[in-house]
Amino acid sequence: MGWLAAGDTYEVALVEGRVVARPAAGQSRGERVRDVPAEIRDHPEVSGLQRFAQWLDRHAAECTAQVTHWMVSSLPVPAALLAGVWPDEAWRAALRDIVVVADGPETAGFLRDADDSGALRVLTADGETVRLTPRTVTMPHPVLLPGLAQLRALAAESGVTQGVDQLHRALWHKPDGIDADAFAVTRYAGAEYPSWYRLSARATSLGYRVSGMNAVDRVRDAGRIFTASVGIGDPYTEEKAWTGRLTWCDEDGYRALPLTDVGPVAWSEGMRMAAALHAGCTAATDGGK
Repeated sequence: MGWLAAGDTYEVALVEGRVVARPAAGQSRGERVRDVPAEIRDHPEVSGLQRFAQWLDRHAAECTAQVTHWMVSSLPVPAALLAGVWPDEAWRAALRDIVVVADGPETAGFLRDADDSGALRVLTADGETVRLTPRTVTMPHPVLLPGLAQLRALAAESGVTQGVDQLHRALWHKPDGIDADAFAVTRYAGAEYPSWYRLSARATSLGYRVSGMNAVDRVRDAGRIFTASVGIGDPYTEEKAWTGRLTWCDEDGYRALPLTDVGPVAWSEGMRMAAALHAGCTAATDGGK
């Protein structure tokens, strides 16, 4: 982006997400000043660039959120769509080096490029860069990723940095031998907060929704919708708040599901929410297994 005149004395531009200024004339012409001078802070060009910077930040956050949704849900995404958004820097930052799978586990690799024809350039787990032309790809949740350890090792060797945390997303694998009559996990119950409002604020800051006395997360897993819920107490009857049990319900959020019926992605994401709420506490008790 070029420099724009802001009055007769200064020029302004958007550089690395912030508005910067430089003198337009005199001995200091072309030298950037540390802060936008007070005399031009309300200038239309400065205000316009600031609004544009805010829009870019929102756009980048929306792109990251969309790619995260595709990844957590392991949804098929048309390769043509990826090619269409790839020229956009914000989309490219969110998509570059996400692990995609096309046609079979053997094609899992890091997405490096997408061209106008819909072809994708992928760095495979063997360290080979291949060109793929699939109709759709998935960005699997890491609990479903084949060869996760090998992909993590390759990422470390290659200096791969993902815009969306996929490879190193915190994971919980559903244990074997779960009691068929069990409906709740209490491992992260009993974490104390000074108030319900602090606990609910922690939940919303992490991107979870608060519904009544629960923090909830809706997760798509193999075509089903699960609602994971963690109790957060009653704001009207209790001065302090404690994290409660973790449970899963059906899509409508009414019918509690036995733990044996919870899918691997829904299990991992529910445990991730419960652990994150537990981690922000002021005190904790042993909630059990």
